[in-house]
Amino acid sequence: MGIIIKPIVTEKMTKIGEKFNRVGFQVEKTANKIEIKQAVEALYGVTVISVNTFNCNGKKKSRYTKSGVITGKTPSYKKAIVTLKEGDTIDFYSNI
Repeated sequence: MGIIIKPIVTEKMTKIGEKFNRVGFQVEKTANKIEIKQAVEALYGVTVISVNTFNCNGKKKSRYTKSGVITGKTPSYKKAIVTLKEGDTIDFYSNI
């Protein structure tokens, strides 16, 4: 399996991407910045200036059902914010 799991396409990430030419990805927990940079450049054919990474912890969730309270936890993951060279873009909607 590759280093990049999936792109993060949310309203907040799209707004940041338009303003600062940044793109967000969910990546493997063991990946470092150099590996992420090489994977993005190879996969999308763009030039990466910088990579910022951080770990997102899972949240505790609970819901009430007929049989009682069910508690659980969402999975934790690692997120990478990749800054692209001016003029480079990644179009995630081109294959739709």
